[in-house]
Amino acid sequence: MGNWLVNHWFSAAVLAAWLGINIFLFTYYFLFFDWDERYFYTRAILGSALAWARASAKCLNFNSMLILLPVCRNLLSFLRGTCSCCRRTLRKQLDHNLTFHKLVAYALALFTAVHTIAHLFNLERYNHSQQATDGSLPAVLSKMHLHGSNKWLNPIHSNQTTVEYVAFTTIPGLTGVIITLALILMITSSTEFIRRNYFEVFWYTHHLFLVYFAGLVIHGIAGLVRGQTEKSMEEVHPHRCAQYLTQKDEDCSHNCCKDPEFGSIPAESWKWVLAPFLLYIFERILRVWRGWQKVVVTKVVMHPGHVLELQMQKKGFRMEVGQYIFVNCPDISLLEWHPFTLTSAPEEDFFSIHIRDAGDWTGRLIDTFQQQMPRIKVDGPFGTASEDVFQYEVAMLVGAGIGVTPFASILKSIWYKFQQGDQILKTKKIYFYWICRETGAFAWFNDLLASLEQKMAESGKADFLTYRLFLTGWNNSIANNVALHFDTATDTVTGLRHKTIFGRPMWNSEFAAVAAAHPRSVVGVFLCGPGPLAKSLQKSCHQHSSLDPRKVKFYFNKENF
Repeated sequence: MGNWLVNHWFSAAVLAAWLGINIFLFTYYFLFFDWDERYFYTRAILGSALAWARASAKCLNFNSMLILLPVCRNLLSFLRGTCSCCRRTLRKQLDHNLTFHKLVAYALALFTAVHTIAHLFNLERYNHSQQATDGSLPAVLSKMHLHGSNKWLNPIHSNQTTVEYVAFTTIPGLTGVIITLALILMITSSTEFIRRNYFEVFWYTHHLFLVYFAGLVIHGIAGLVRGQTEKSMEEVHPHRCAQYLTQKDEDCSHNCCKDPEFGSIPAESWKWVLAPFLLYIFERILRVWRGWQKVVVTKVVMHPGHVLELQMQKKGFRMEVGQYIFVNCPDISLLEWHPFTLTSAPEEDFFSIHIRDAGDWTGRLIDTFQQQMPRIKVDGPFGTASEDVFQYEVAMLVGAGIGVTPFASILKSIWYKFQQGDQILKTKKIYFYWICRETGAFAWFNDLLASLEQKMAESGKADFLTYRLFLTGWNNSIANNVALHFDTATDTVTGLRHKTIFGRPMWNSEFAAVAAAHPRSVVGVFLCGPGPLAKSLQKSCHQHSSLDPRKVKFYFNKENF
């Protein structure tokens, strides 16, 4: 429990800092635009909607600055490498990159809504003030465009102008509409259902971020919202002179008889987003350059369960266990890149991935490889939480379906370490859990597990790996066959020594057994699987970790793409 508190305290501190900055920016600029004397006349027309619009704009700029950083994968891999000697708690924060990316996106949606609603009120009040003929201060200020080019405060100069006309014909209005639509499309296409079933929709609509950033930079250039200039403030301060605007005589000789002058609020969104956007552009250029490097497909294997294995070679390619790559097949799509975990070990002279038919793109890729040898582009590798697996004395590896792929790399690497007599391996025990819906999914992994069983037995370390295979979908034929051959030495489903378990794991029992077997160890729990399973494992890590720093601790790690 102690490590859980430390990890969550650190994550909570990061979240609190982000929330604190947002609250500070919103509060500071809300009060600034609600009290500052330069905007006395602007507030006379707009009221508090001015402060709501400007404060939310500052928060939009701040979050737009952050939104790209969590998806700079090369930057994260670099930080993960430089933090290899840092505390485990610090490194684990990098695994929350996509969670933070989503939080920032939700904040953008919230502040966009506030900003948009506030400006709709502003436009309505601008329009109402322009049409007013009662001689009130807002009415007088709205007619000041008739007195000179620098004296207008209300951007609506005609009684025939409508709110809709301003929204769709001015630079701020049109870019605001475009930005909002782009944001709506990006967020709605990022739902779990769309990403799992229509990845292409998610991929293409997410590139509307280019439209979003272009619109954001242009949005404030026209400067429709204005305030009194510093020079004009010195000559005709509103506290002294505001009353003379509505009571001015034609032969006025007072110091306040001069009309105030107004200037636009400078556009500054570009100052916030320029550095992270350039960093992201550099990231994409690097990825494009790596993608154009030649990749040689050395072997293609079609496994049961419609799983395609590709073994490849690429000059200068170096990997660590648990890493992933992005793959593109120009024959299918020039623009689509899909992430796949590497299933090969760093000790091998090739790198490999296993691809399950899980959508249009993967289905077409498998069909293409069954007919010809298409060209493949590869970008990566990129780091994940699984890189830290050998930093733990004890590791629990949990894979669901094709989610076993990162652990194929880890188990292969262990096989090579045993073969080479590696004496510096820190890990002393691995528990491997694989949960599948159908028996065919086990087939391509059986050979590796069988080799590991044999190699560890030969090395005198038969107890190093304990694996448990769970089958969650079966029929009467499978059940009858298992019952008939229950006493055989090997499993009838997989052919391995450990018997397949029908049903789902009882995680409380599994964690309790591991805690009892390793009462003073640090246990790394690694998952590649769905969200509900992640919540269950995270809860078990929390429940079975001891508050005593000398006793067992469970650290939860999840693959994120």
